[in-house]
Amino acid sequence: MFQFRLLDDGDVQWRTLDGFSDRVVFQTREWLNFIAESQRATPIVAEIRDGNTVAGYFSGLVVRKFGVRILGSSFPGWTTPYIGFNLSPGYSRARLLDPLTAWAFRDLKCLHVEVSDRCFQPEDGDVGGLDRTAYETYKTDLSRSEDELFKGMDSACRRCIRKAEKGGVIVEEAHDLAFADEYYEQLKDVFAKQGKVPTYPVERVRLLLKHLLPTGRLLAVRARNPEGRCIATGLYPGMNDTAFFWGNASWRNEQHWRPNEFLHWHALRYWKARGVKLFDWGGGGTYKEKYGVEPYVVPWFYKSKYRVLTTVRNEARAWYYKSQRLVGRLSGVEARAATAG
Repeated sequence: MFQFRLLDDGDVQWRTLDGFSDRVVFQTREWLNFIAESQRATPIVAEIRDGNTVAGYFSGLVVRKFGVRILGSSFPGWTTPYIGFNLSPGYSRARLLDPLTAWAFRDLKCLHVEVSDRCFQPEDGDVGGLDRTAYETYKTDLSRSEDELFKGMDSACRRCIRKAEKGGVIVEEAHDLAFADEYYEQLKDVFAKQGKVPTYPVERVRLLLKHLLPTGRLLAVRARNPEGRCIATGLYPGMNDTAFFWGNASWRNEQHWRPNEFLHWHALRYWKARGVKLFDWGGGGTYKEKYGVEPYVVPWFYKSKYRVLTTVRNEARAWYYKSQRLVGRLSGVEARAATAG
């Protein structure tokens, strides 16, 4: 029988955990603290024991929504697609989901649990009777050579990268917190073309930089035109074998320089040079297909102690996405057509 034991912060061996082969940046102490501060949540790390053997660890956060305690690993709106488990070889994630929800309901006093793990299989939630959705994205295999990566892109995408390079666009790495404001102003312009506003505040970006920049696990980059103006920005966290596209923005009236393609190409090469094997493109968007990507789906499981909470959860999630355009209209955002990078 598996047992979960909540660890005090001082008892967590962060360096040991970060050495797990299945560890991703979203499970690190700094990323959990970023979510905690931005969501007013409490990070938790639990040791998982199989008898006298440590089978692995579980990471997540407890948050309260409308008076309901929730264990998220991850949770919608956290701009974090998956957290989940770190396990020793030979242990099954599917066998841990039922004990996890029982522990969360009993010991953590939570009424709802959500968990997403990049190693999940679609059928893993069946045993514990969990509901299922999915994080749908794309991936790039960075074990290929740079030449293979470039040739795998659409010809139009390759031309855009060459145009930016020949036109004198410069990519520079950012290490200052002022980057957040540059990025966010451009992000508002990106959302405005759809008549919407960003789904998170600028403070989210500031907190991301605050917690992650000092670790070396976040690539923040600017693209400047030949006159030196910052025309695009991008954020790409990563560690171990996986890097991630977290966010990218640019001014619509500067997109003729093709800075977005140039930034993505820089990020792919940057993380490849550091031994990363998988680049996760951070969700859907058909424009990403021009980079020679493959579809990539990560199951996301959730369960409520009382079924009515699951219904409320699904209705709230649907309303959230429908409300984005309404918020944009109320904010006076005017939709205009533009080309996405």
